[in-house]
Amino acid sequence: MNATLEVLKSRRACRAYRPEQVKEEDLAKILEAGTYAATGMGRQSPLIAVVQNPEDYARLERLNGGVMGNPDGHPFYGAPTVAVVFADSTIPTYVADGNLVIGNLMNAAEAVGVDSCYIWRAAEVFDSDEGKALMKKWRIPENYRGIGNVILGYGKPEGKRDAAPRKEGYIVRI
Repeated sequence: MNATLEVLKSRRACRAYRPEQVKEEDLAKILEAGTYAATGMGRQSPLIAVVQNPEDYARLERLNGGVMGNPDGHPFYGAPTVAVVFADSTIPTYVADGNLVIGNLMNAAEAVGVDSCYIWRAAEVFDSDEGKALMKKWRIPENYRGIGNVILGYGKPEGKRDAAPRKEGYIVRI
C-alpha cells in the first residue's frame, strides 16, 4: 500500500510519553510538513510556535489545564515538545487553515516515528491575559488566535490504542 495512505490509517493519538526530546532532524521534517498544509487561497495564515524550554512549557501546560479547571494537571501527558498553531484571525479561513496545519504535523510525526496528540484549548489559553503575554513574549502578532496544540514525543506503549472500527455510513455517495 502507498506509504502515505498507510500513515493516514496508522496514526493514533498518544497519551503517555518518554522524557527524551524529539530528535532535531525529525522535528524539522514535522515542522516543514506543517508549512505545506493547504490554506485558504494559499494565504499561509498560520504560525507554529515550538515550545521546548521548561519554563514556557510549564506555564503553557498550567494555562491549558486551567481551562479545564485543573491547573495542576498534565494535559500534555509528558510529551517534551508542544507545537502551538496560531492563525491570522483577519483571514476568513483561519480556523480551517490552522487545523490543516495540525493534521499535517500529526501525520508527518507518524511518518518519521514520532508520536503526537492534538490538545485543544489554545483559543481559550491565548485569549486570556496571561496567554496574550506569552504571545507577546513569543512575538506572535495580536491579530493571531490560538488554534490548537500538537504534543510531540516518543510514546510509551500504554499511550496508544488501536484504531476503532470505522462506522457504518461514514461515506455517503450521491
